[in-house]
Amino acid sequence: MAALVEIEHLAKSYRRGSQVVPVLTDITLSIQTGDFTALMGPSGSGKSTLLNLIAGIDKPDRGGLRVAGQDITTLGEAGLAAWRAAHVGFIFQFYNLMPVLSALENVELPLLLTNLTRRERRERAALTLHMVGLGERLDHRPGELSGGQQQRVAIARAVVTDPTLIAADEPTGDLDRASASEILDLMQRLNRELGKTIIMVTHDAQAAACARTVIHLEKGELHMPR
Repeated sequence: MAALVEIEHLAKSYRRGSQVVPVLTDITLSIQTGDFTALMGPSGSGKSTLLNLIAGIDKPDRGGLRVAGQDITTLGEAGLAAWRAAHVGFIFQFYNLMPVLSALENVELPLLLTNLTRRERRERAALTLHMVGLGERLDHRPGELSGGQQQRVAIARAVVTDPTLIAADEPTGDLDRASASEILDLMQRLNRELGKTIIMVTHDAQAAACARTVIHLEKGELHMPR
């Protein structure tokens, strides 16, 4: 199967005052289409930075980075924003839902950038919420939902545009074990049944065990997957 993500000698550092702090030093990696990959490592190892680079949230200092055949290092800010909207669905640790909007309205948000009519947007958002098991919660706001239910809304929002890649940053980090297990089961189903390519940052070995491939980072360097 073809590689969806192709990374060659990628490096990234950040400036803190007058000091330059290297985060990723020389990453070469490929992730196959349809894979479910977990990025593991201690705090500060660079795993979230690597995810953000792959998802086009940040730019590397140097190196090659192609996702779905697109060299995203050549894109400007506007081009990256358009590329992300078309190709990447995000799942965050703390859900990042709009508290004043219903579940349906939160899931509909990414579709506002498409050419769909209002009716089409609402129908697709509702169908996606049904798919993640929240068909009876369409009109509930985030404050009326449990943490696990809020993360299901966030997952529905991530997949409603049918993205090429799902980028998940500690998606179970704010959940109890039972809710985390349900979310991981759902992500496995998205991968297995819909063929979604998922890259998940996690520090949890039990969460990583749900992935097909586990990649370890330590001090900005890559350790080969199991």
